[in-house]
Amino acid sequence: MLKHSVPRKTHAFARFQWLVVLSTITLSFLYPVTSASAQSKWTGTWTTSPQLVEPQNNPPSPGLANNTIRQVLRVSIGGDSLRVRFSNEFSTSPVTINEAHIAVSTGRDTIDVATDQVLLFGGQAGVTMAAGGAVVSDPLAFPVDPLSSLAITIYFGNTSATVTGHPGSRTTSYILTGDAVANETFTGAVTTDHWYVINTIDVVASDTAAAVAIIGDSITDGRGSGTNQQNRWPDELANRLQENPATQSVGVLNAGIGGNCVLGSCLGPSALSRFDRDALSQSGIRWIVLFEGVNDIGGSSGTGVGQNLINAFTQMIHEAHSNGVFVYGATIMPIQGSFYYSEQRDAERQIVNQWIRTTDLLDGVIDLDLAMRDPADTLRMRADLHDNDWLHPNQAGHRVMAEAVDLDLFIGRDSLVYVDNSVSLFYEPECATVGSDWNVISDADASNGRYVTVTAGVQSLNAAPTDTSGHVSIPFVVDSTSTYSVFGRLNDPTFDDDSFWIRMDDGVFELNNGLVTSGWEWRGLGSFALAPGEHVLTIGYREDGATLDKIAISNAAFAPQGMGDEALNRCSGIGVREDNREPIQFALQQNYPNPFGPTTSIDYYLPSTEEVTLDILDVSGRTVATLIDNVETAGRKSVTFDGSDYASGVYFARLRTATGDAQTRMMVLVK
Repeated sequence: MLKHSVPRKTHAFARFQWLVVLSTITLSFLYPVTSASAQSKWTGTWTTSPQLVEPQNNPPSPGLANNTIRQVLRVSIGGDSLRVRFSNEFSTSPVTINEAHIAVSTGRDTIDVATDQVLLFGGQAGVTMAAGGAVVSDPLAFPVDPLSSLAITIYFGNTSATVTGHPGSRTTSYILTGDAVANETFTGAVTTDHWYVINTIDVVASDTAAAVAIIGDSITDGRGSGTNQQNRWPDELANRLQENPATQSVGVLNAGIGGNCVLGSCLGPSALSRFDRDALSQSGIRWIVLFEGVNDIGGSSGTGVGQNLINAFTQMIHEAHSNGVFVYGATIMPIQGSFYYSEQRDAERQIVNQWIRTTDLLDGVIDLDLAMRDPADTLRMRADLHDNDWLHPNQAGHRVMAEAVDLDLFIGRDSLVYVDNSVSLFYEPECATVGSDWNVISDADASNGRYVTVTAGVQSLNAAPTDTSGHVSIPFVVDSTSTYSVFGRLNDPTFDDDSFWIRMDDGVFELNNGLVTSGWEWRGLGSFALAPGEHVLTIGYREDGATLDKIAISNAAFAPQGMGDEALNRCSGIGVREDNREPIQFALQQNYPNPFGPTTSIDYYLPSTEEVTLDILDVSGRTVATLIDNVETAGRKSVTFDGSDYASGVYFARLRTATGDAQTRMMVLVK
């Protein structure tokens, strides 16, 4: 099923959208935007999603340290040059690659020695990957045939005790002691059906080449396919694409992880947390297929998980569209007869599938539920297509799944135009009104370098704390009637520290539970119908250990990306002014405090003597006050704005010079 979608989000701040655009344009001069056009010919031909390899999947004796491993894989599209990415992202200490080779595999542990070449890293044969890091080899002239098998052979030095890899390789790897990196065969090798440290291969292909990444779980990872058969459903899709002359330049990237979840901490990093690395950041990416959710449904009581999945998919679709990438949704296959089945869980599956089939957000649908279900009993998979568990496909099932994909999805879709007019307001909880039962913790990975968490021993599981000592209160202003979603940036890796009480204005506190994350991630905290004017968001603690880094209040249904935009009330600690280090160029700082009432300070910096105008504008763009209109000398300046005579609401400080520099900052006046 093919659907065309160019989403256009309506928003409640249309009257001052031009000011937001102005601010964005100004910031683009300060922070360069990286273009992918220089790498337009690089296209992904193979990938496997890295994760922490659990002890039971560690390399067998003799291990990797000071030994050699040969790993075999099959690419999708061909090219005349390649580069390889190696990952140490889930390890806690460095890994040294003494030497790495790539060659054409002639079967099992044997290579075509005439094709064997050394991969270099910055011109050197060896490289050390830092803990949590990754490396990419130098480009190498190496002809790659479509659907060919390659062998990557690595001679390791020291290796981390924690191993980054991919347990579900369904492909045999071979380990020999010592340096065997140039061996034609690995006779006598210890074997293991896992991959270690290898991550992605890109090729220099034709100008028309592009890649599709499939975000998935064990089904996409290949459960039920044959070991060393390379017949997972993404492999079968790659076969079909090569058979069709119109799609022979489409690379297929298998980003499946066995046991993976879209939300929370199942096996491997959640789909939300790995979406950028495993899908959006792939070379030449043009399409993404979302085919996950069954583990979220099967691992839950069922109630509400469908809507949570829809929210997460919405977030990923928005992020992909913002990067010009098409997104296709694949329906979740039947689960009756499996250990996951219950009526409630299946009802949640149906909620997700109905949304996938009908939403305008997706650019196309791959109906795997329809393709795999028994026509006589639509809640069950066809008996001849499952791997004896009524959940995973067998080898025939993998072929049927690939055959269900309309290849027209990958024809005639060279670019996506996406207009996002949504607006989000961001706030730092540590800079708001913070009750004494909360602690402010420093963390380099947190926005503004700090987050808040409740003091140990004061959790409030049955009802929200009634005293303001248990509250974080954030005042804000909206200018139009709309439904506003509240998102929090959280780092709550377990179910014992994943909930808050949320209240809007004088309403009742609502429980938000199940906010498990993999690292710092945005989670929805509720949606509220709001009228224009002043409002107060109050967050009460529920469980010890729950963390809160940043808040976004948005008229969009999807969560922000990364750390979001700069907070309106950014500070350095509670009650402390923003860092006073001198900027190196023209800059208008965020006013402090913000929100403010009635006065606030506005700092700015001039690199040279300039004729300067500093105006205050309302949301319609009308100038309501001019604070500076004269020649100013170089250096840091500060001016105070008194809003006593103005109504509460959103205002903008706009700094301009006669030479054309201009910056705008949003301010919120609350009386």
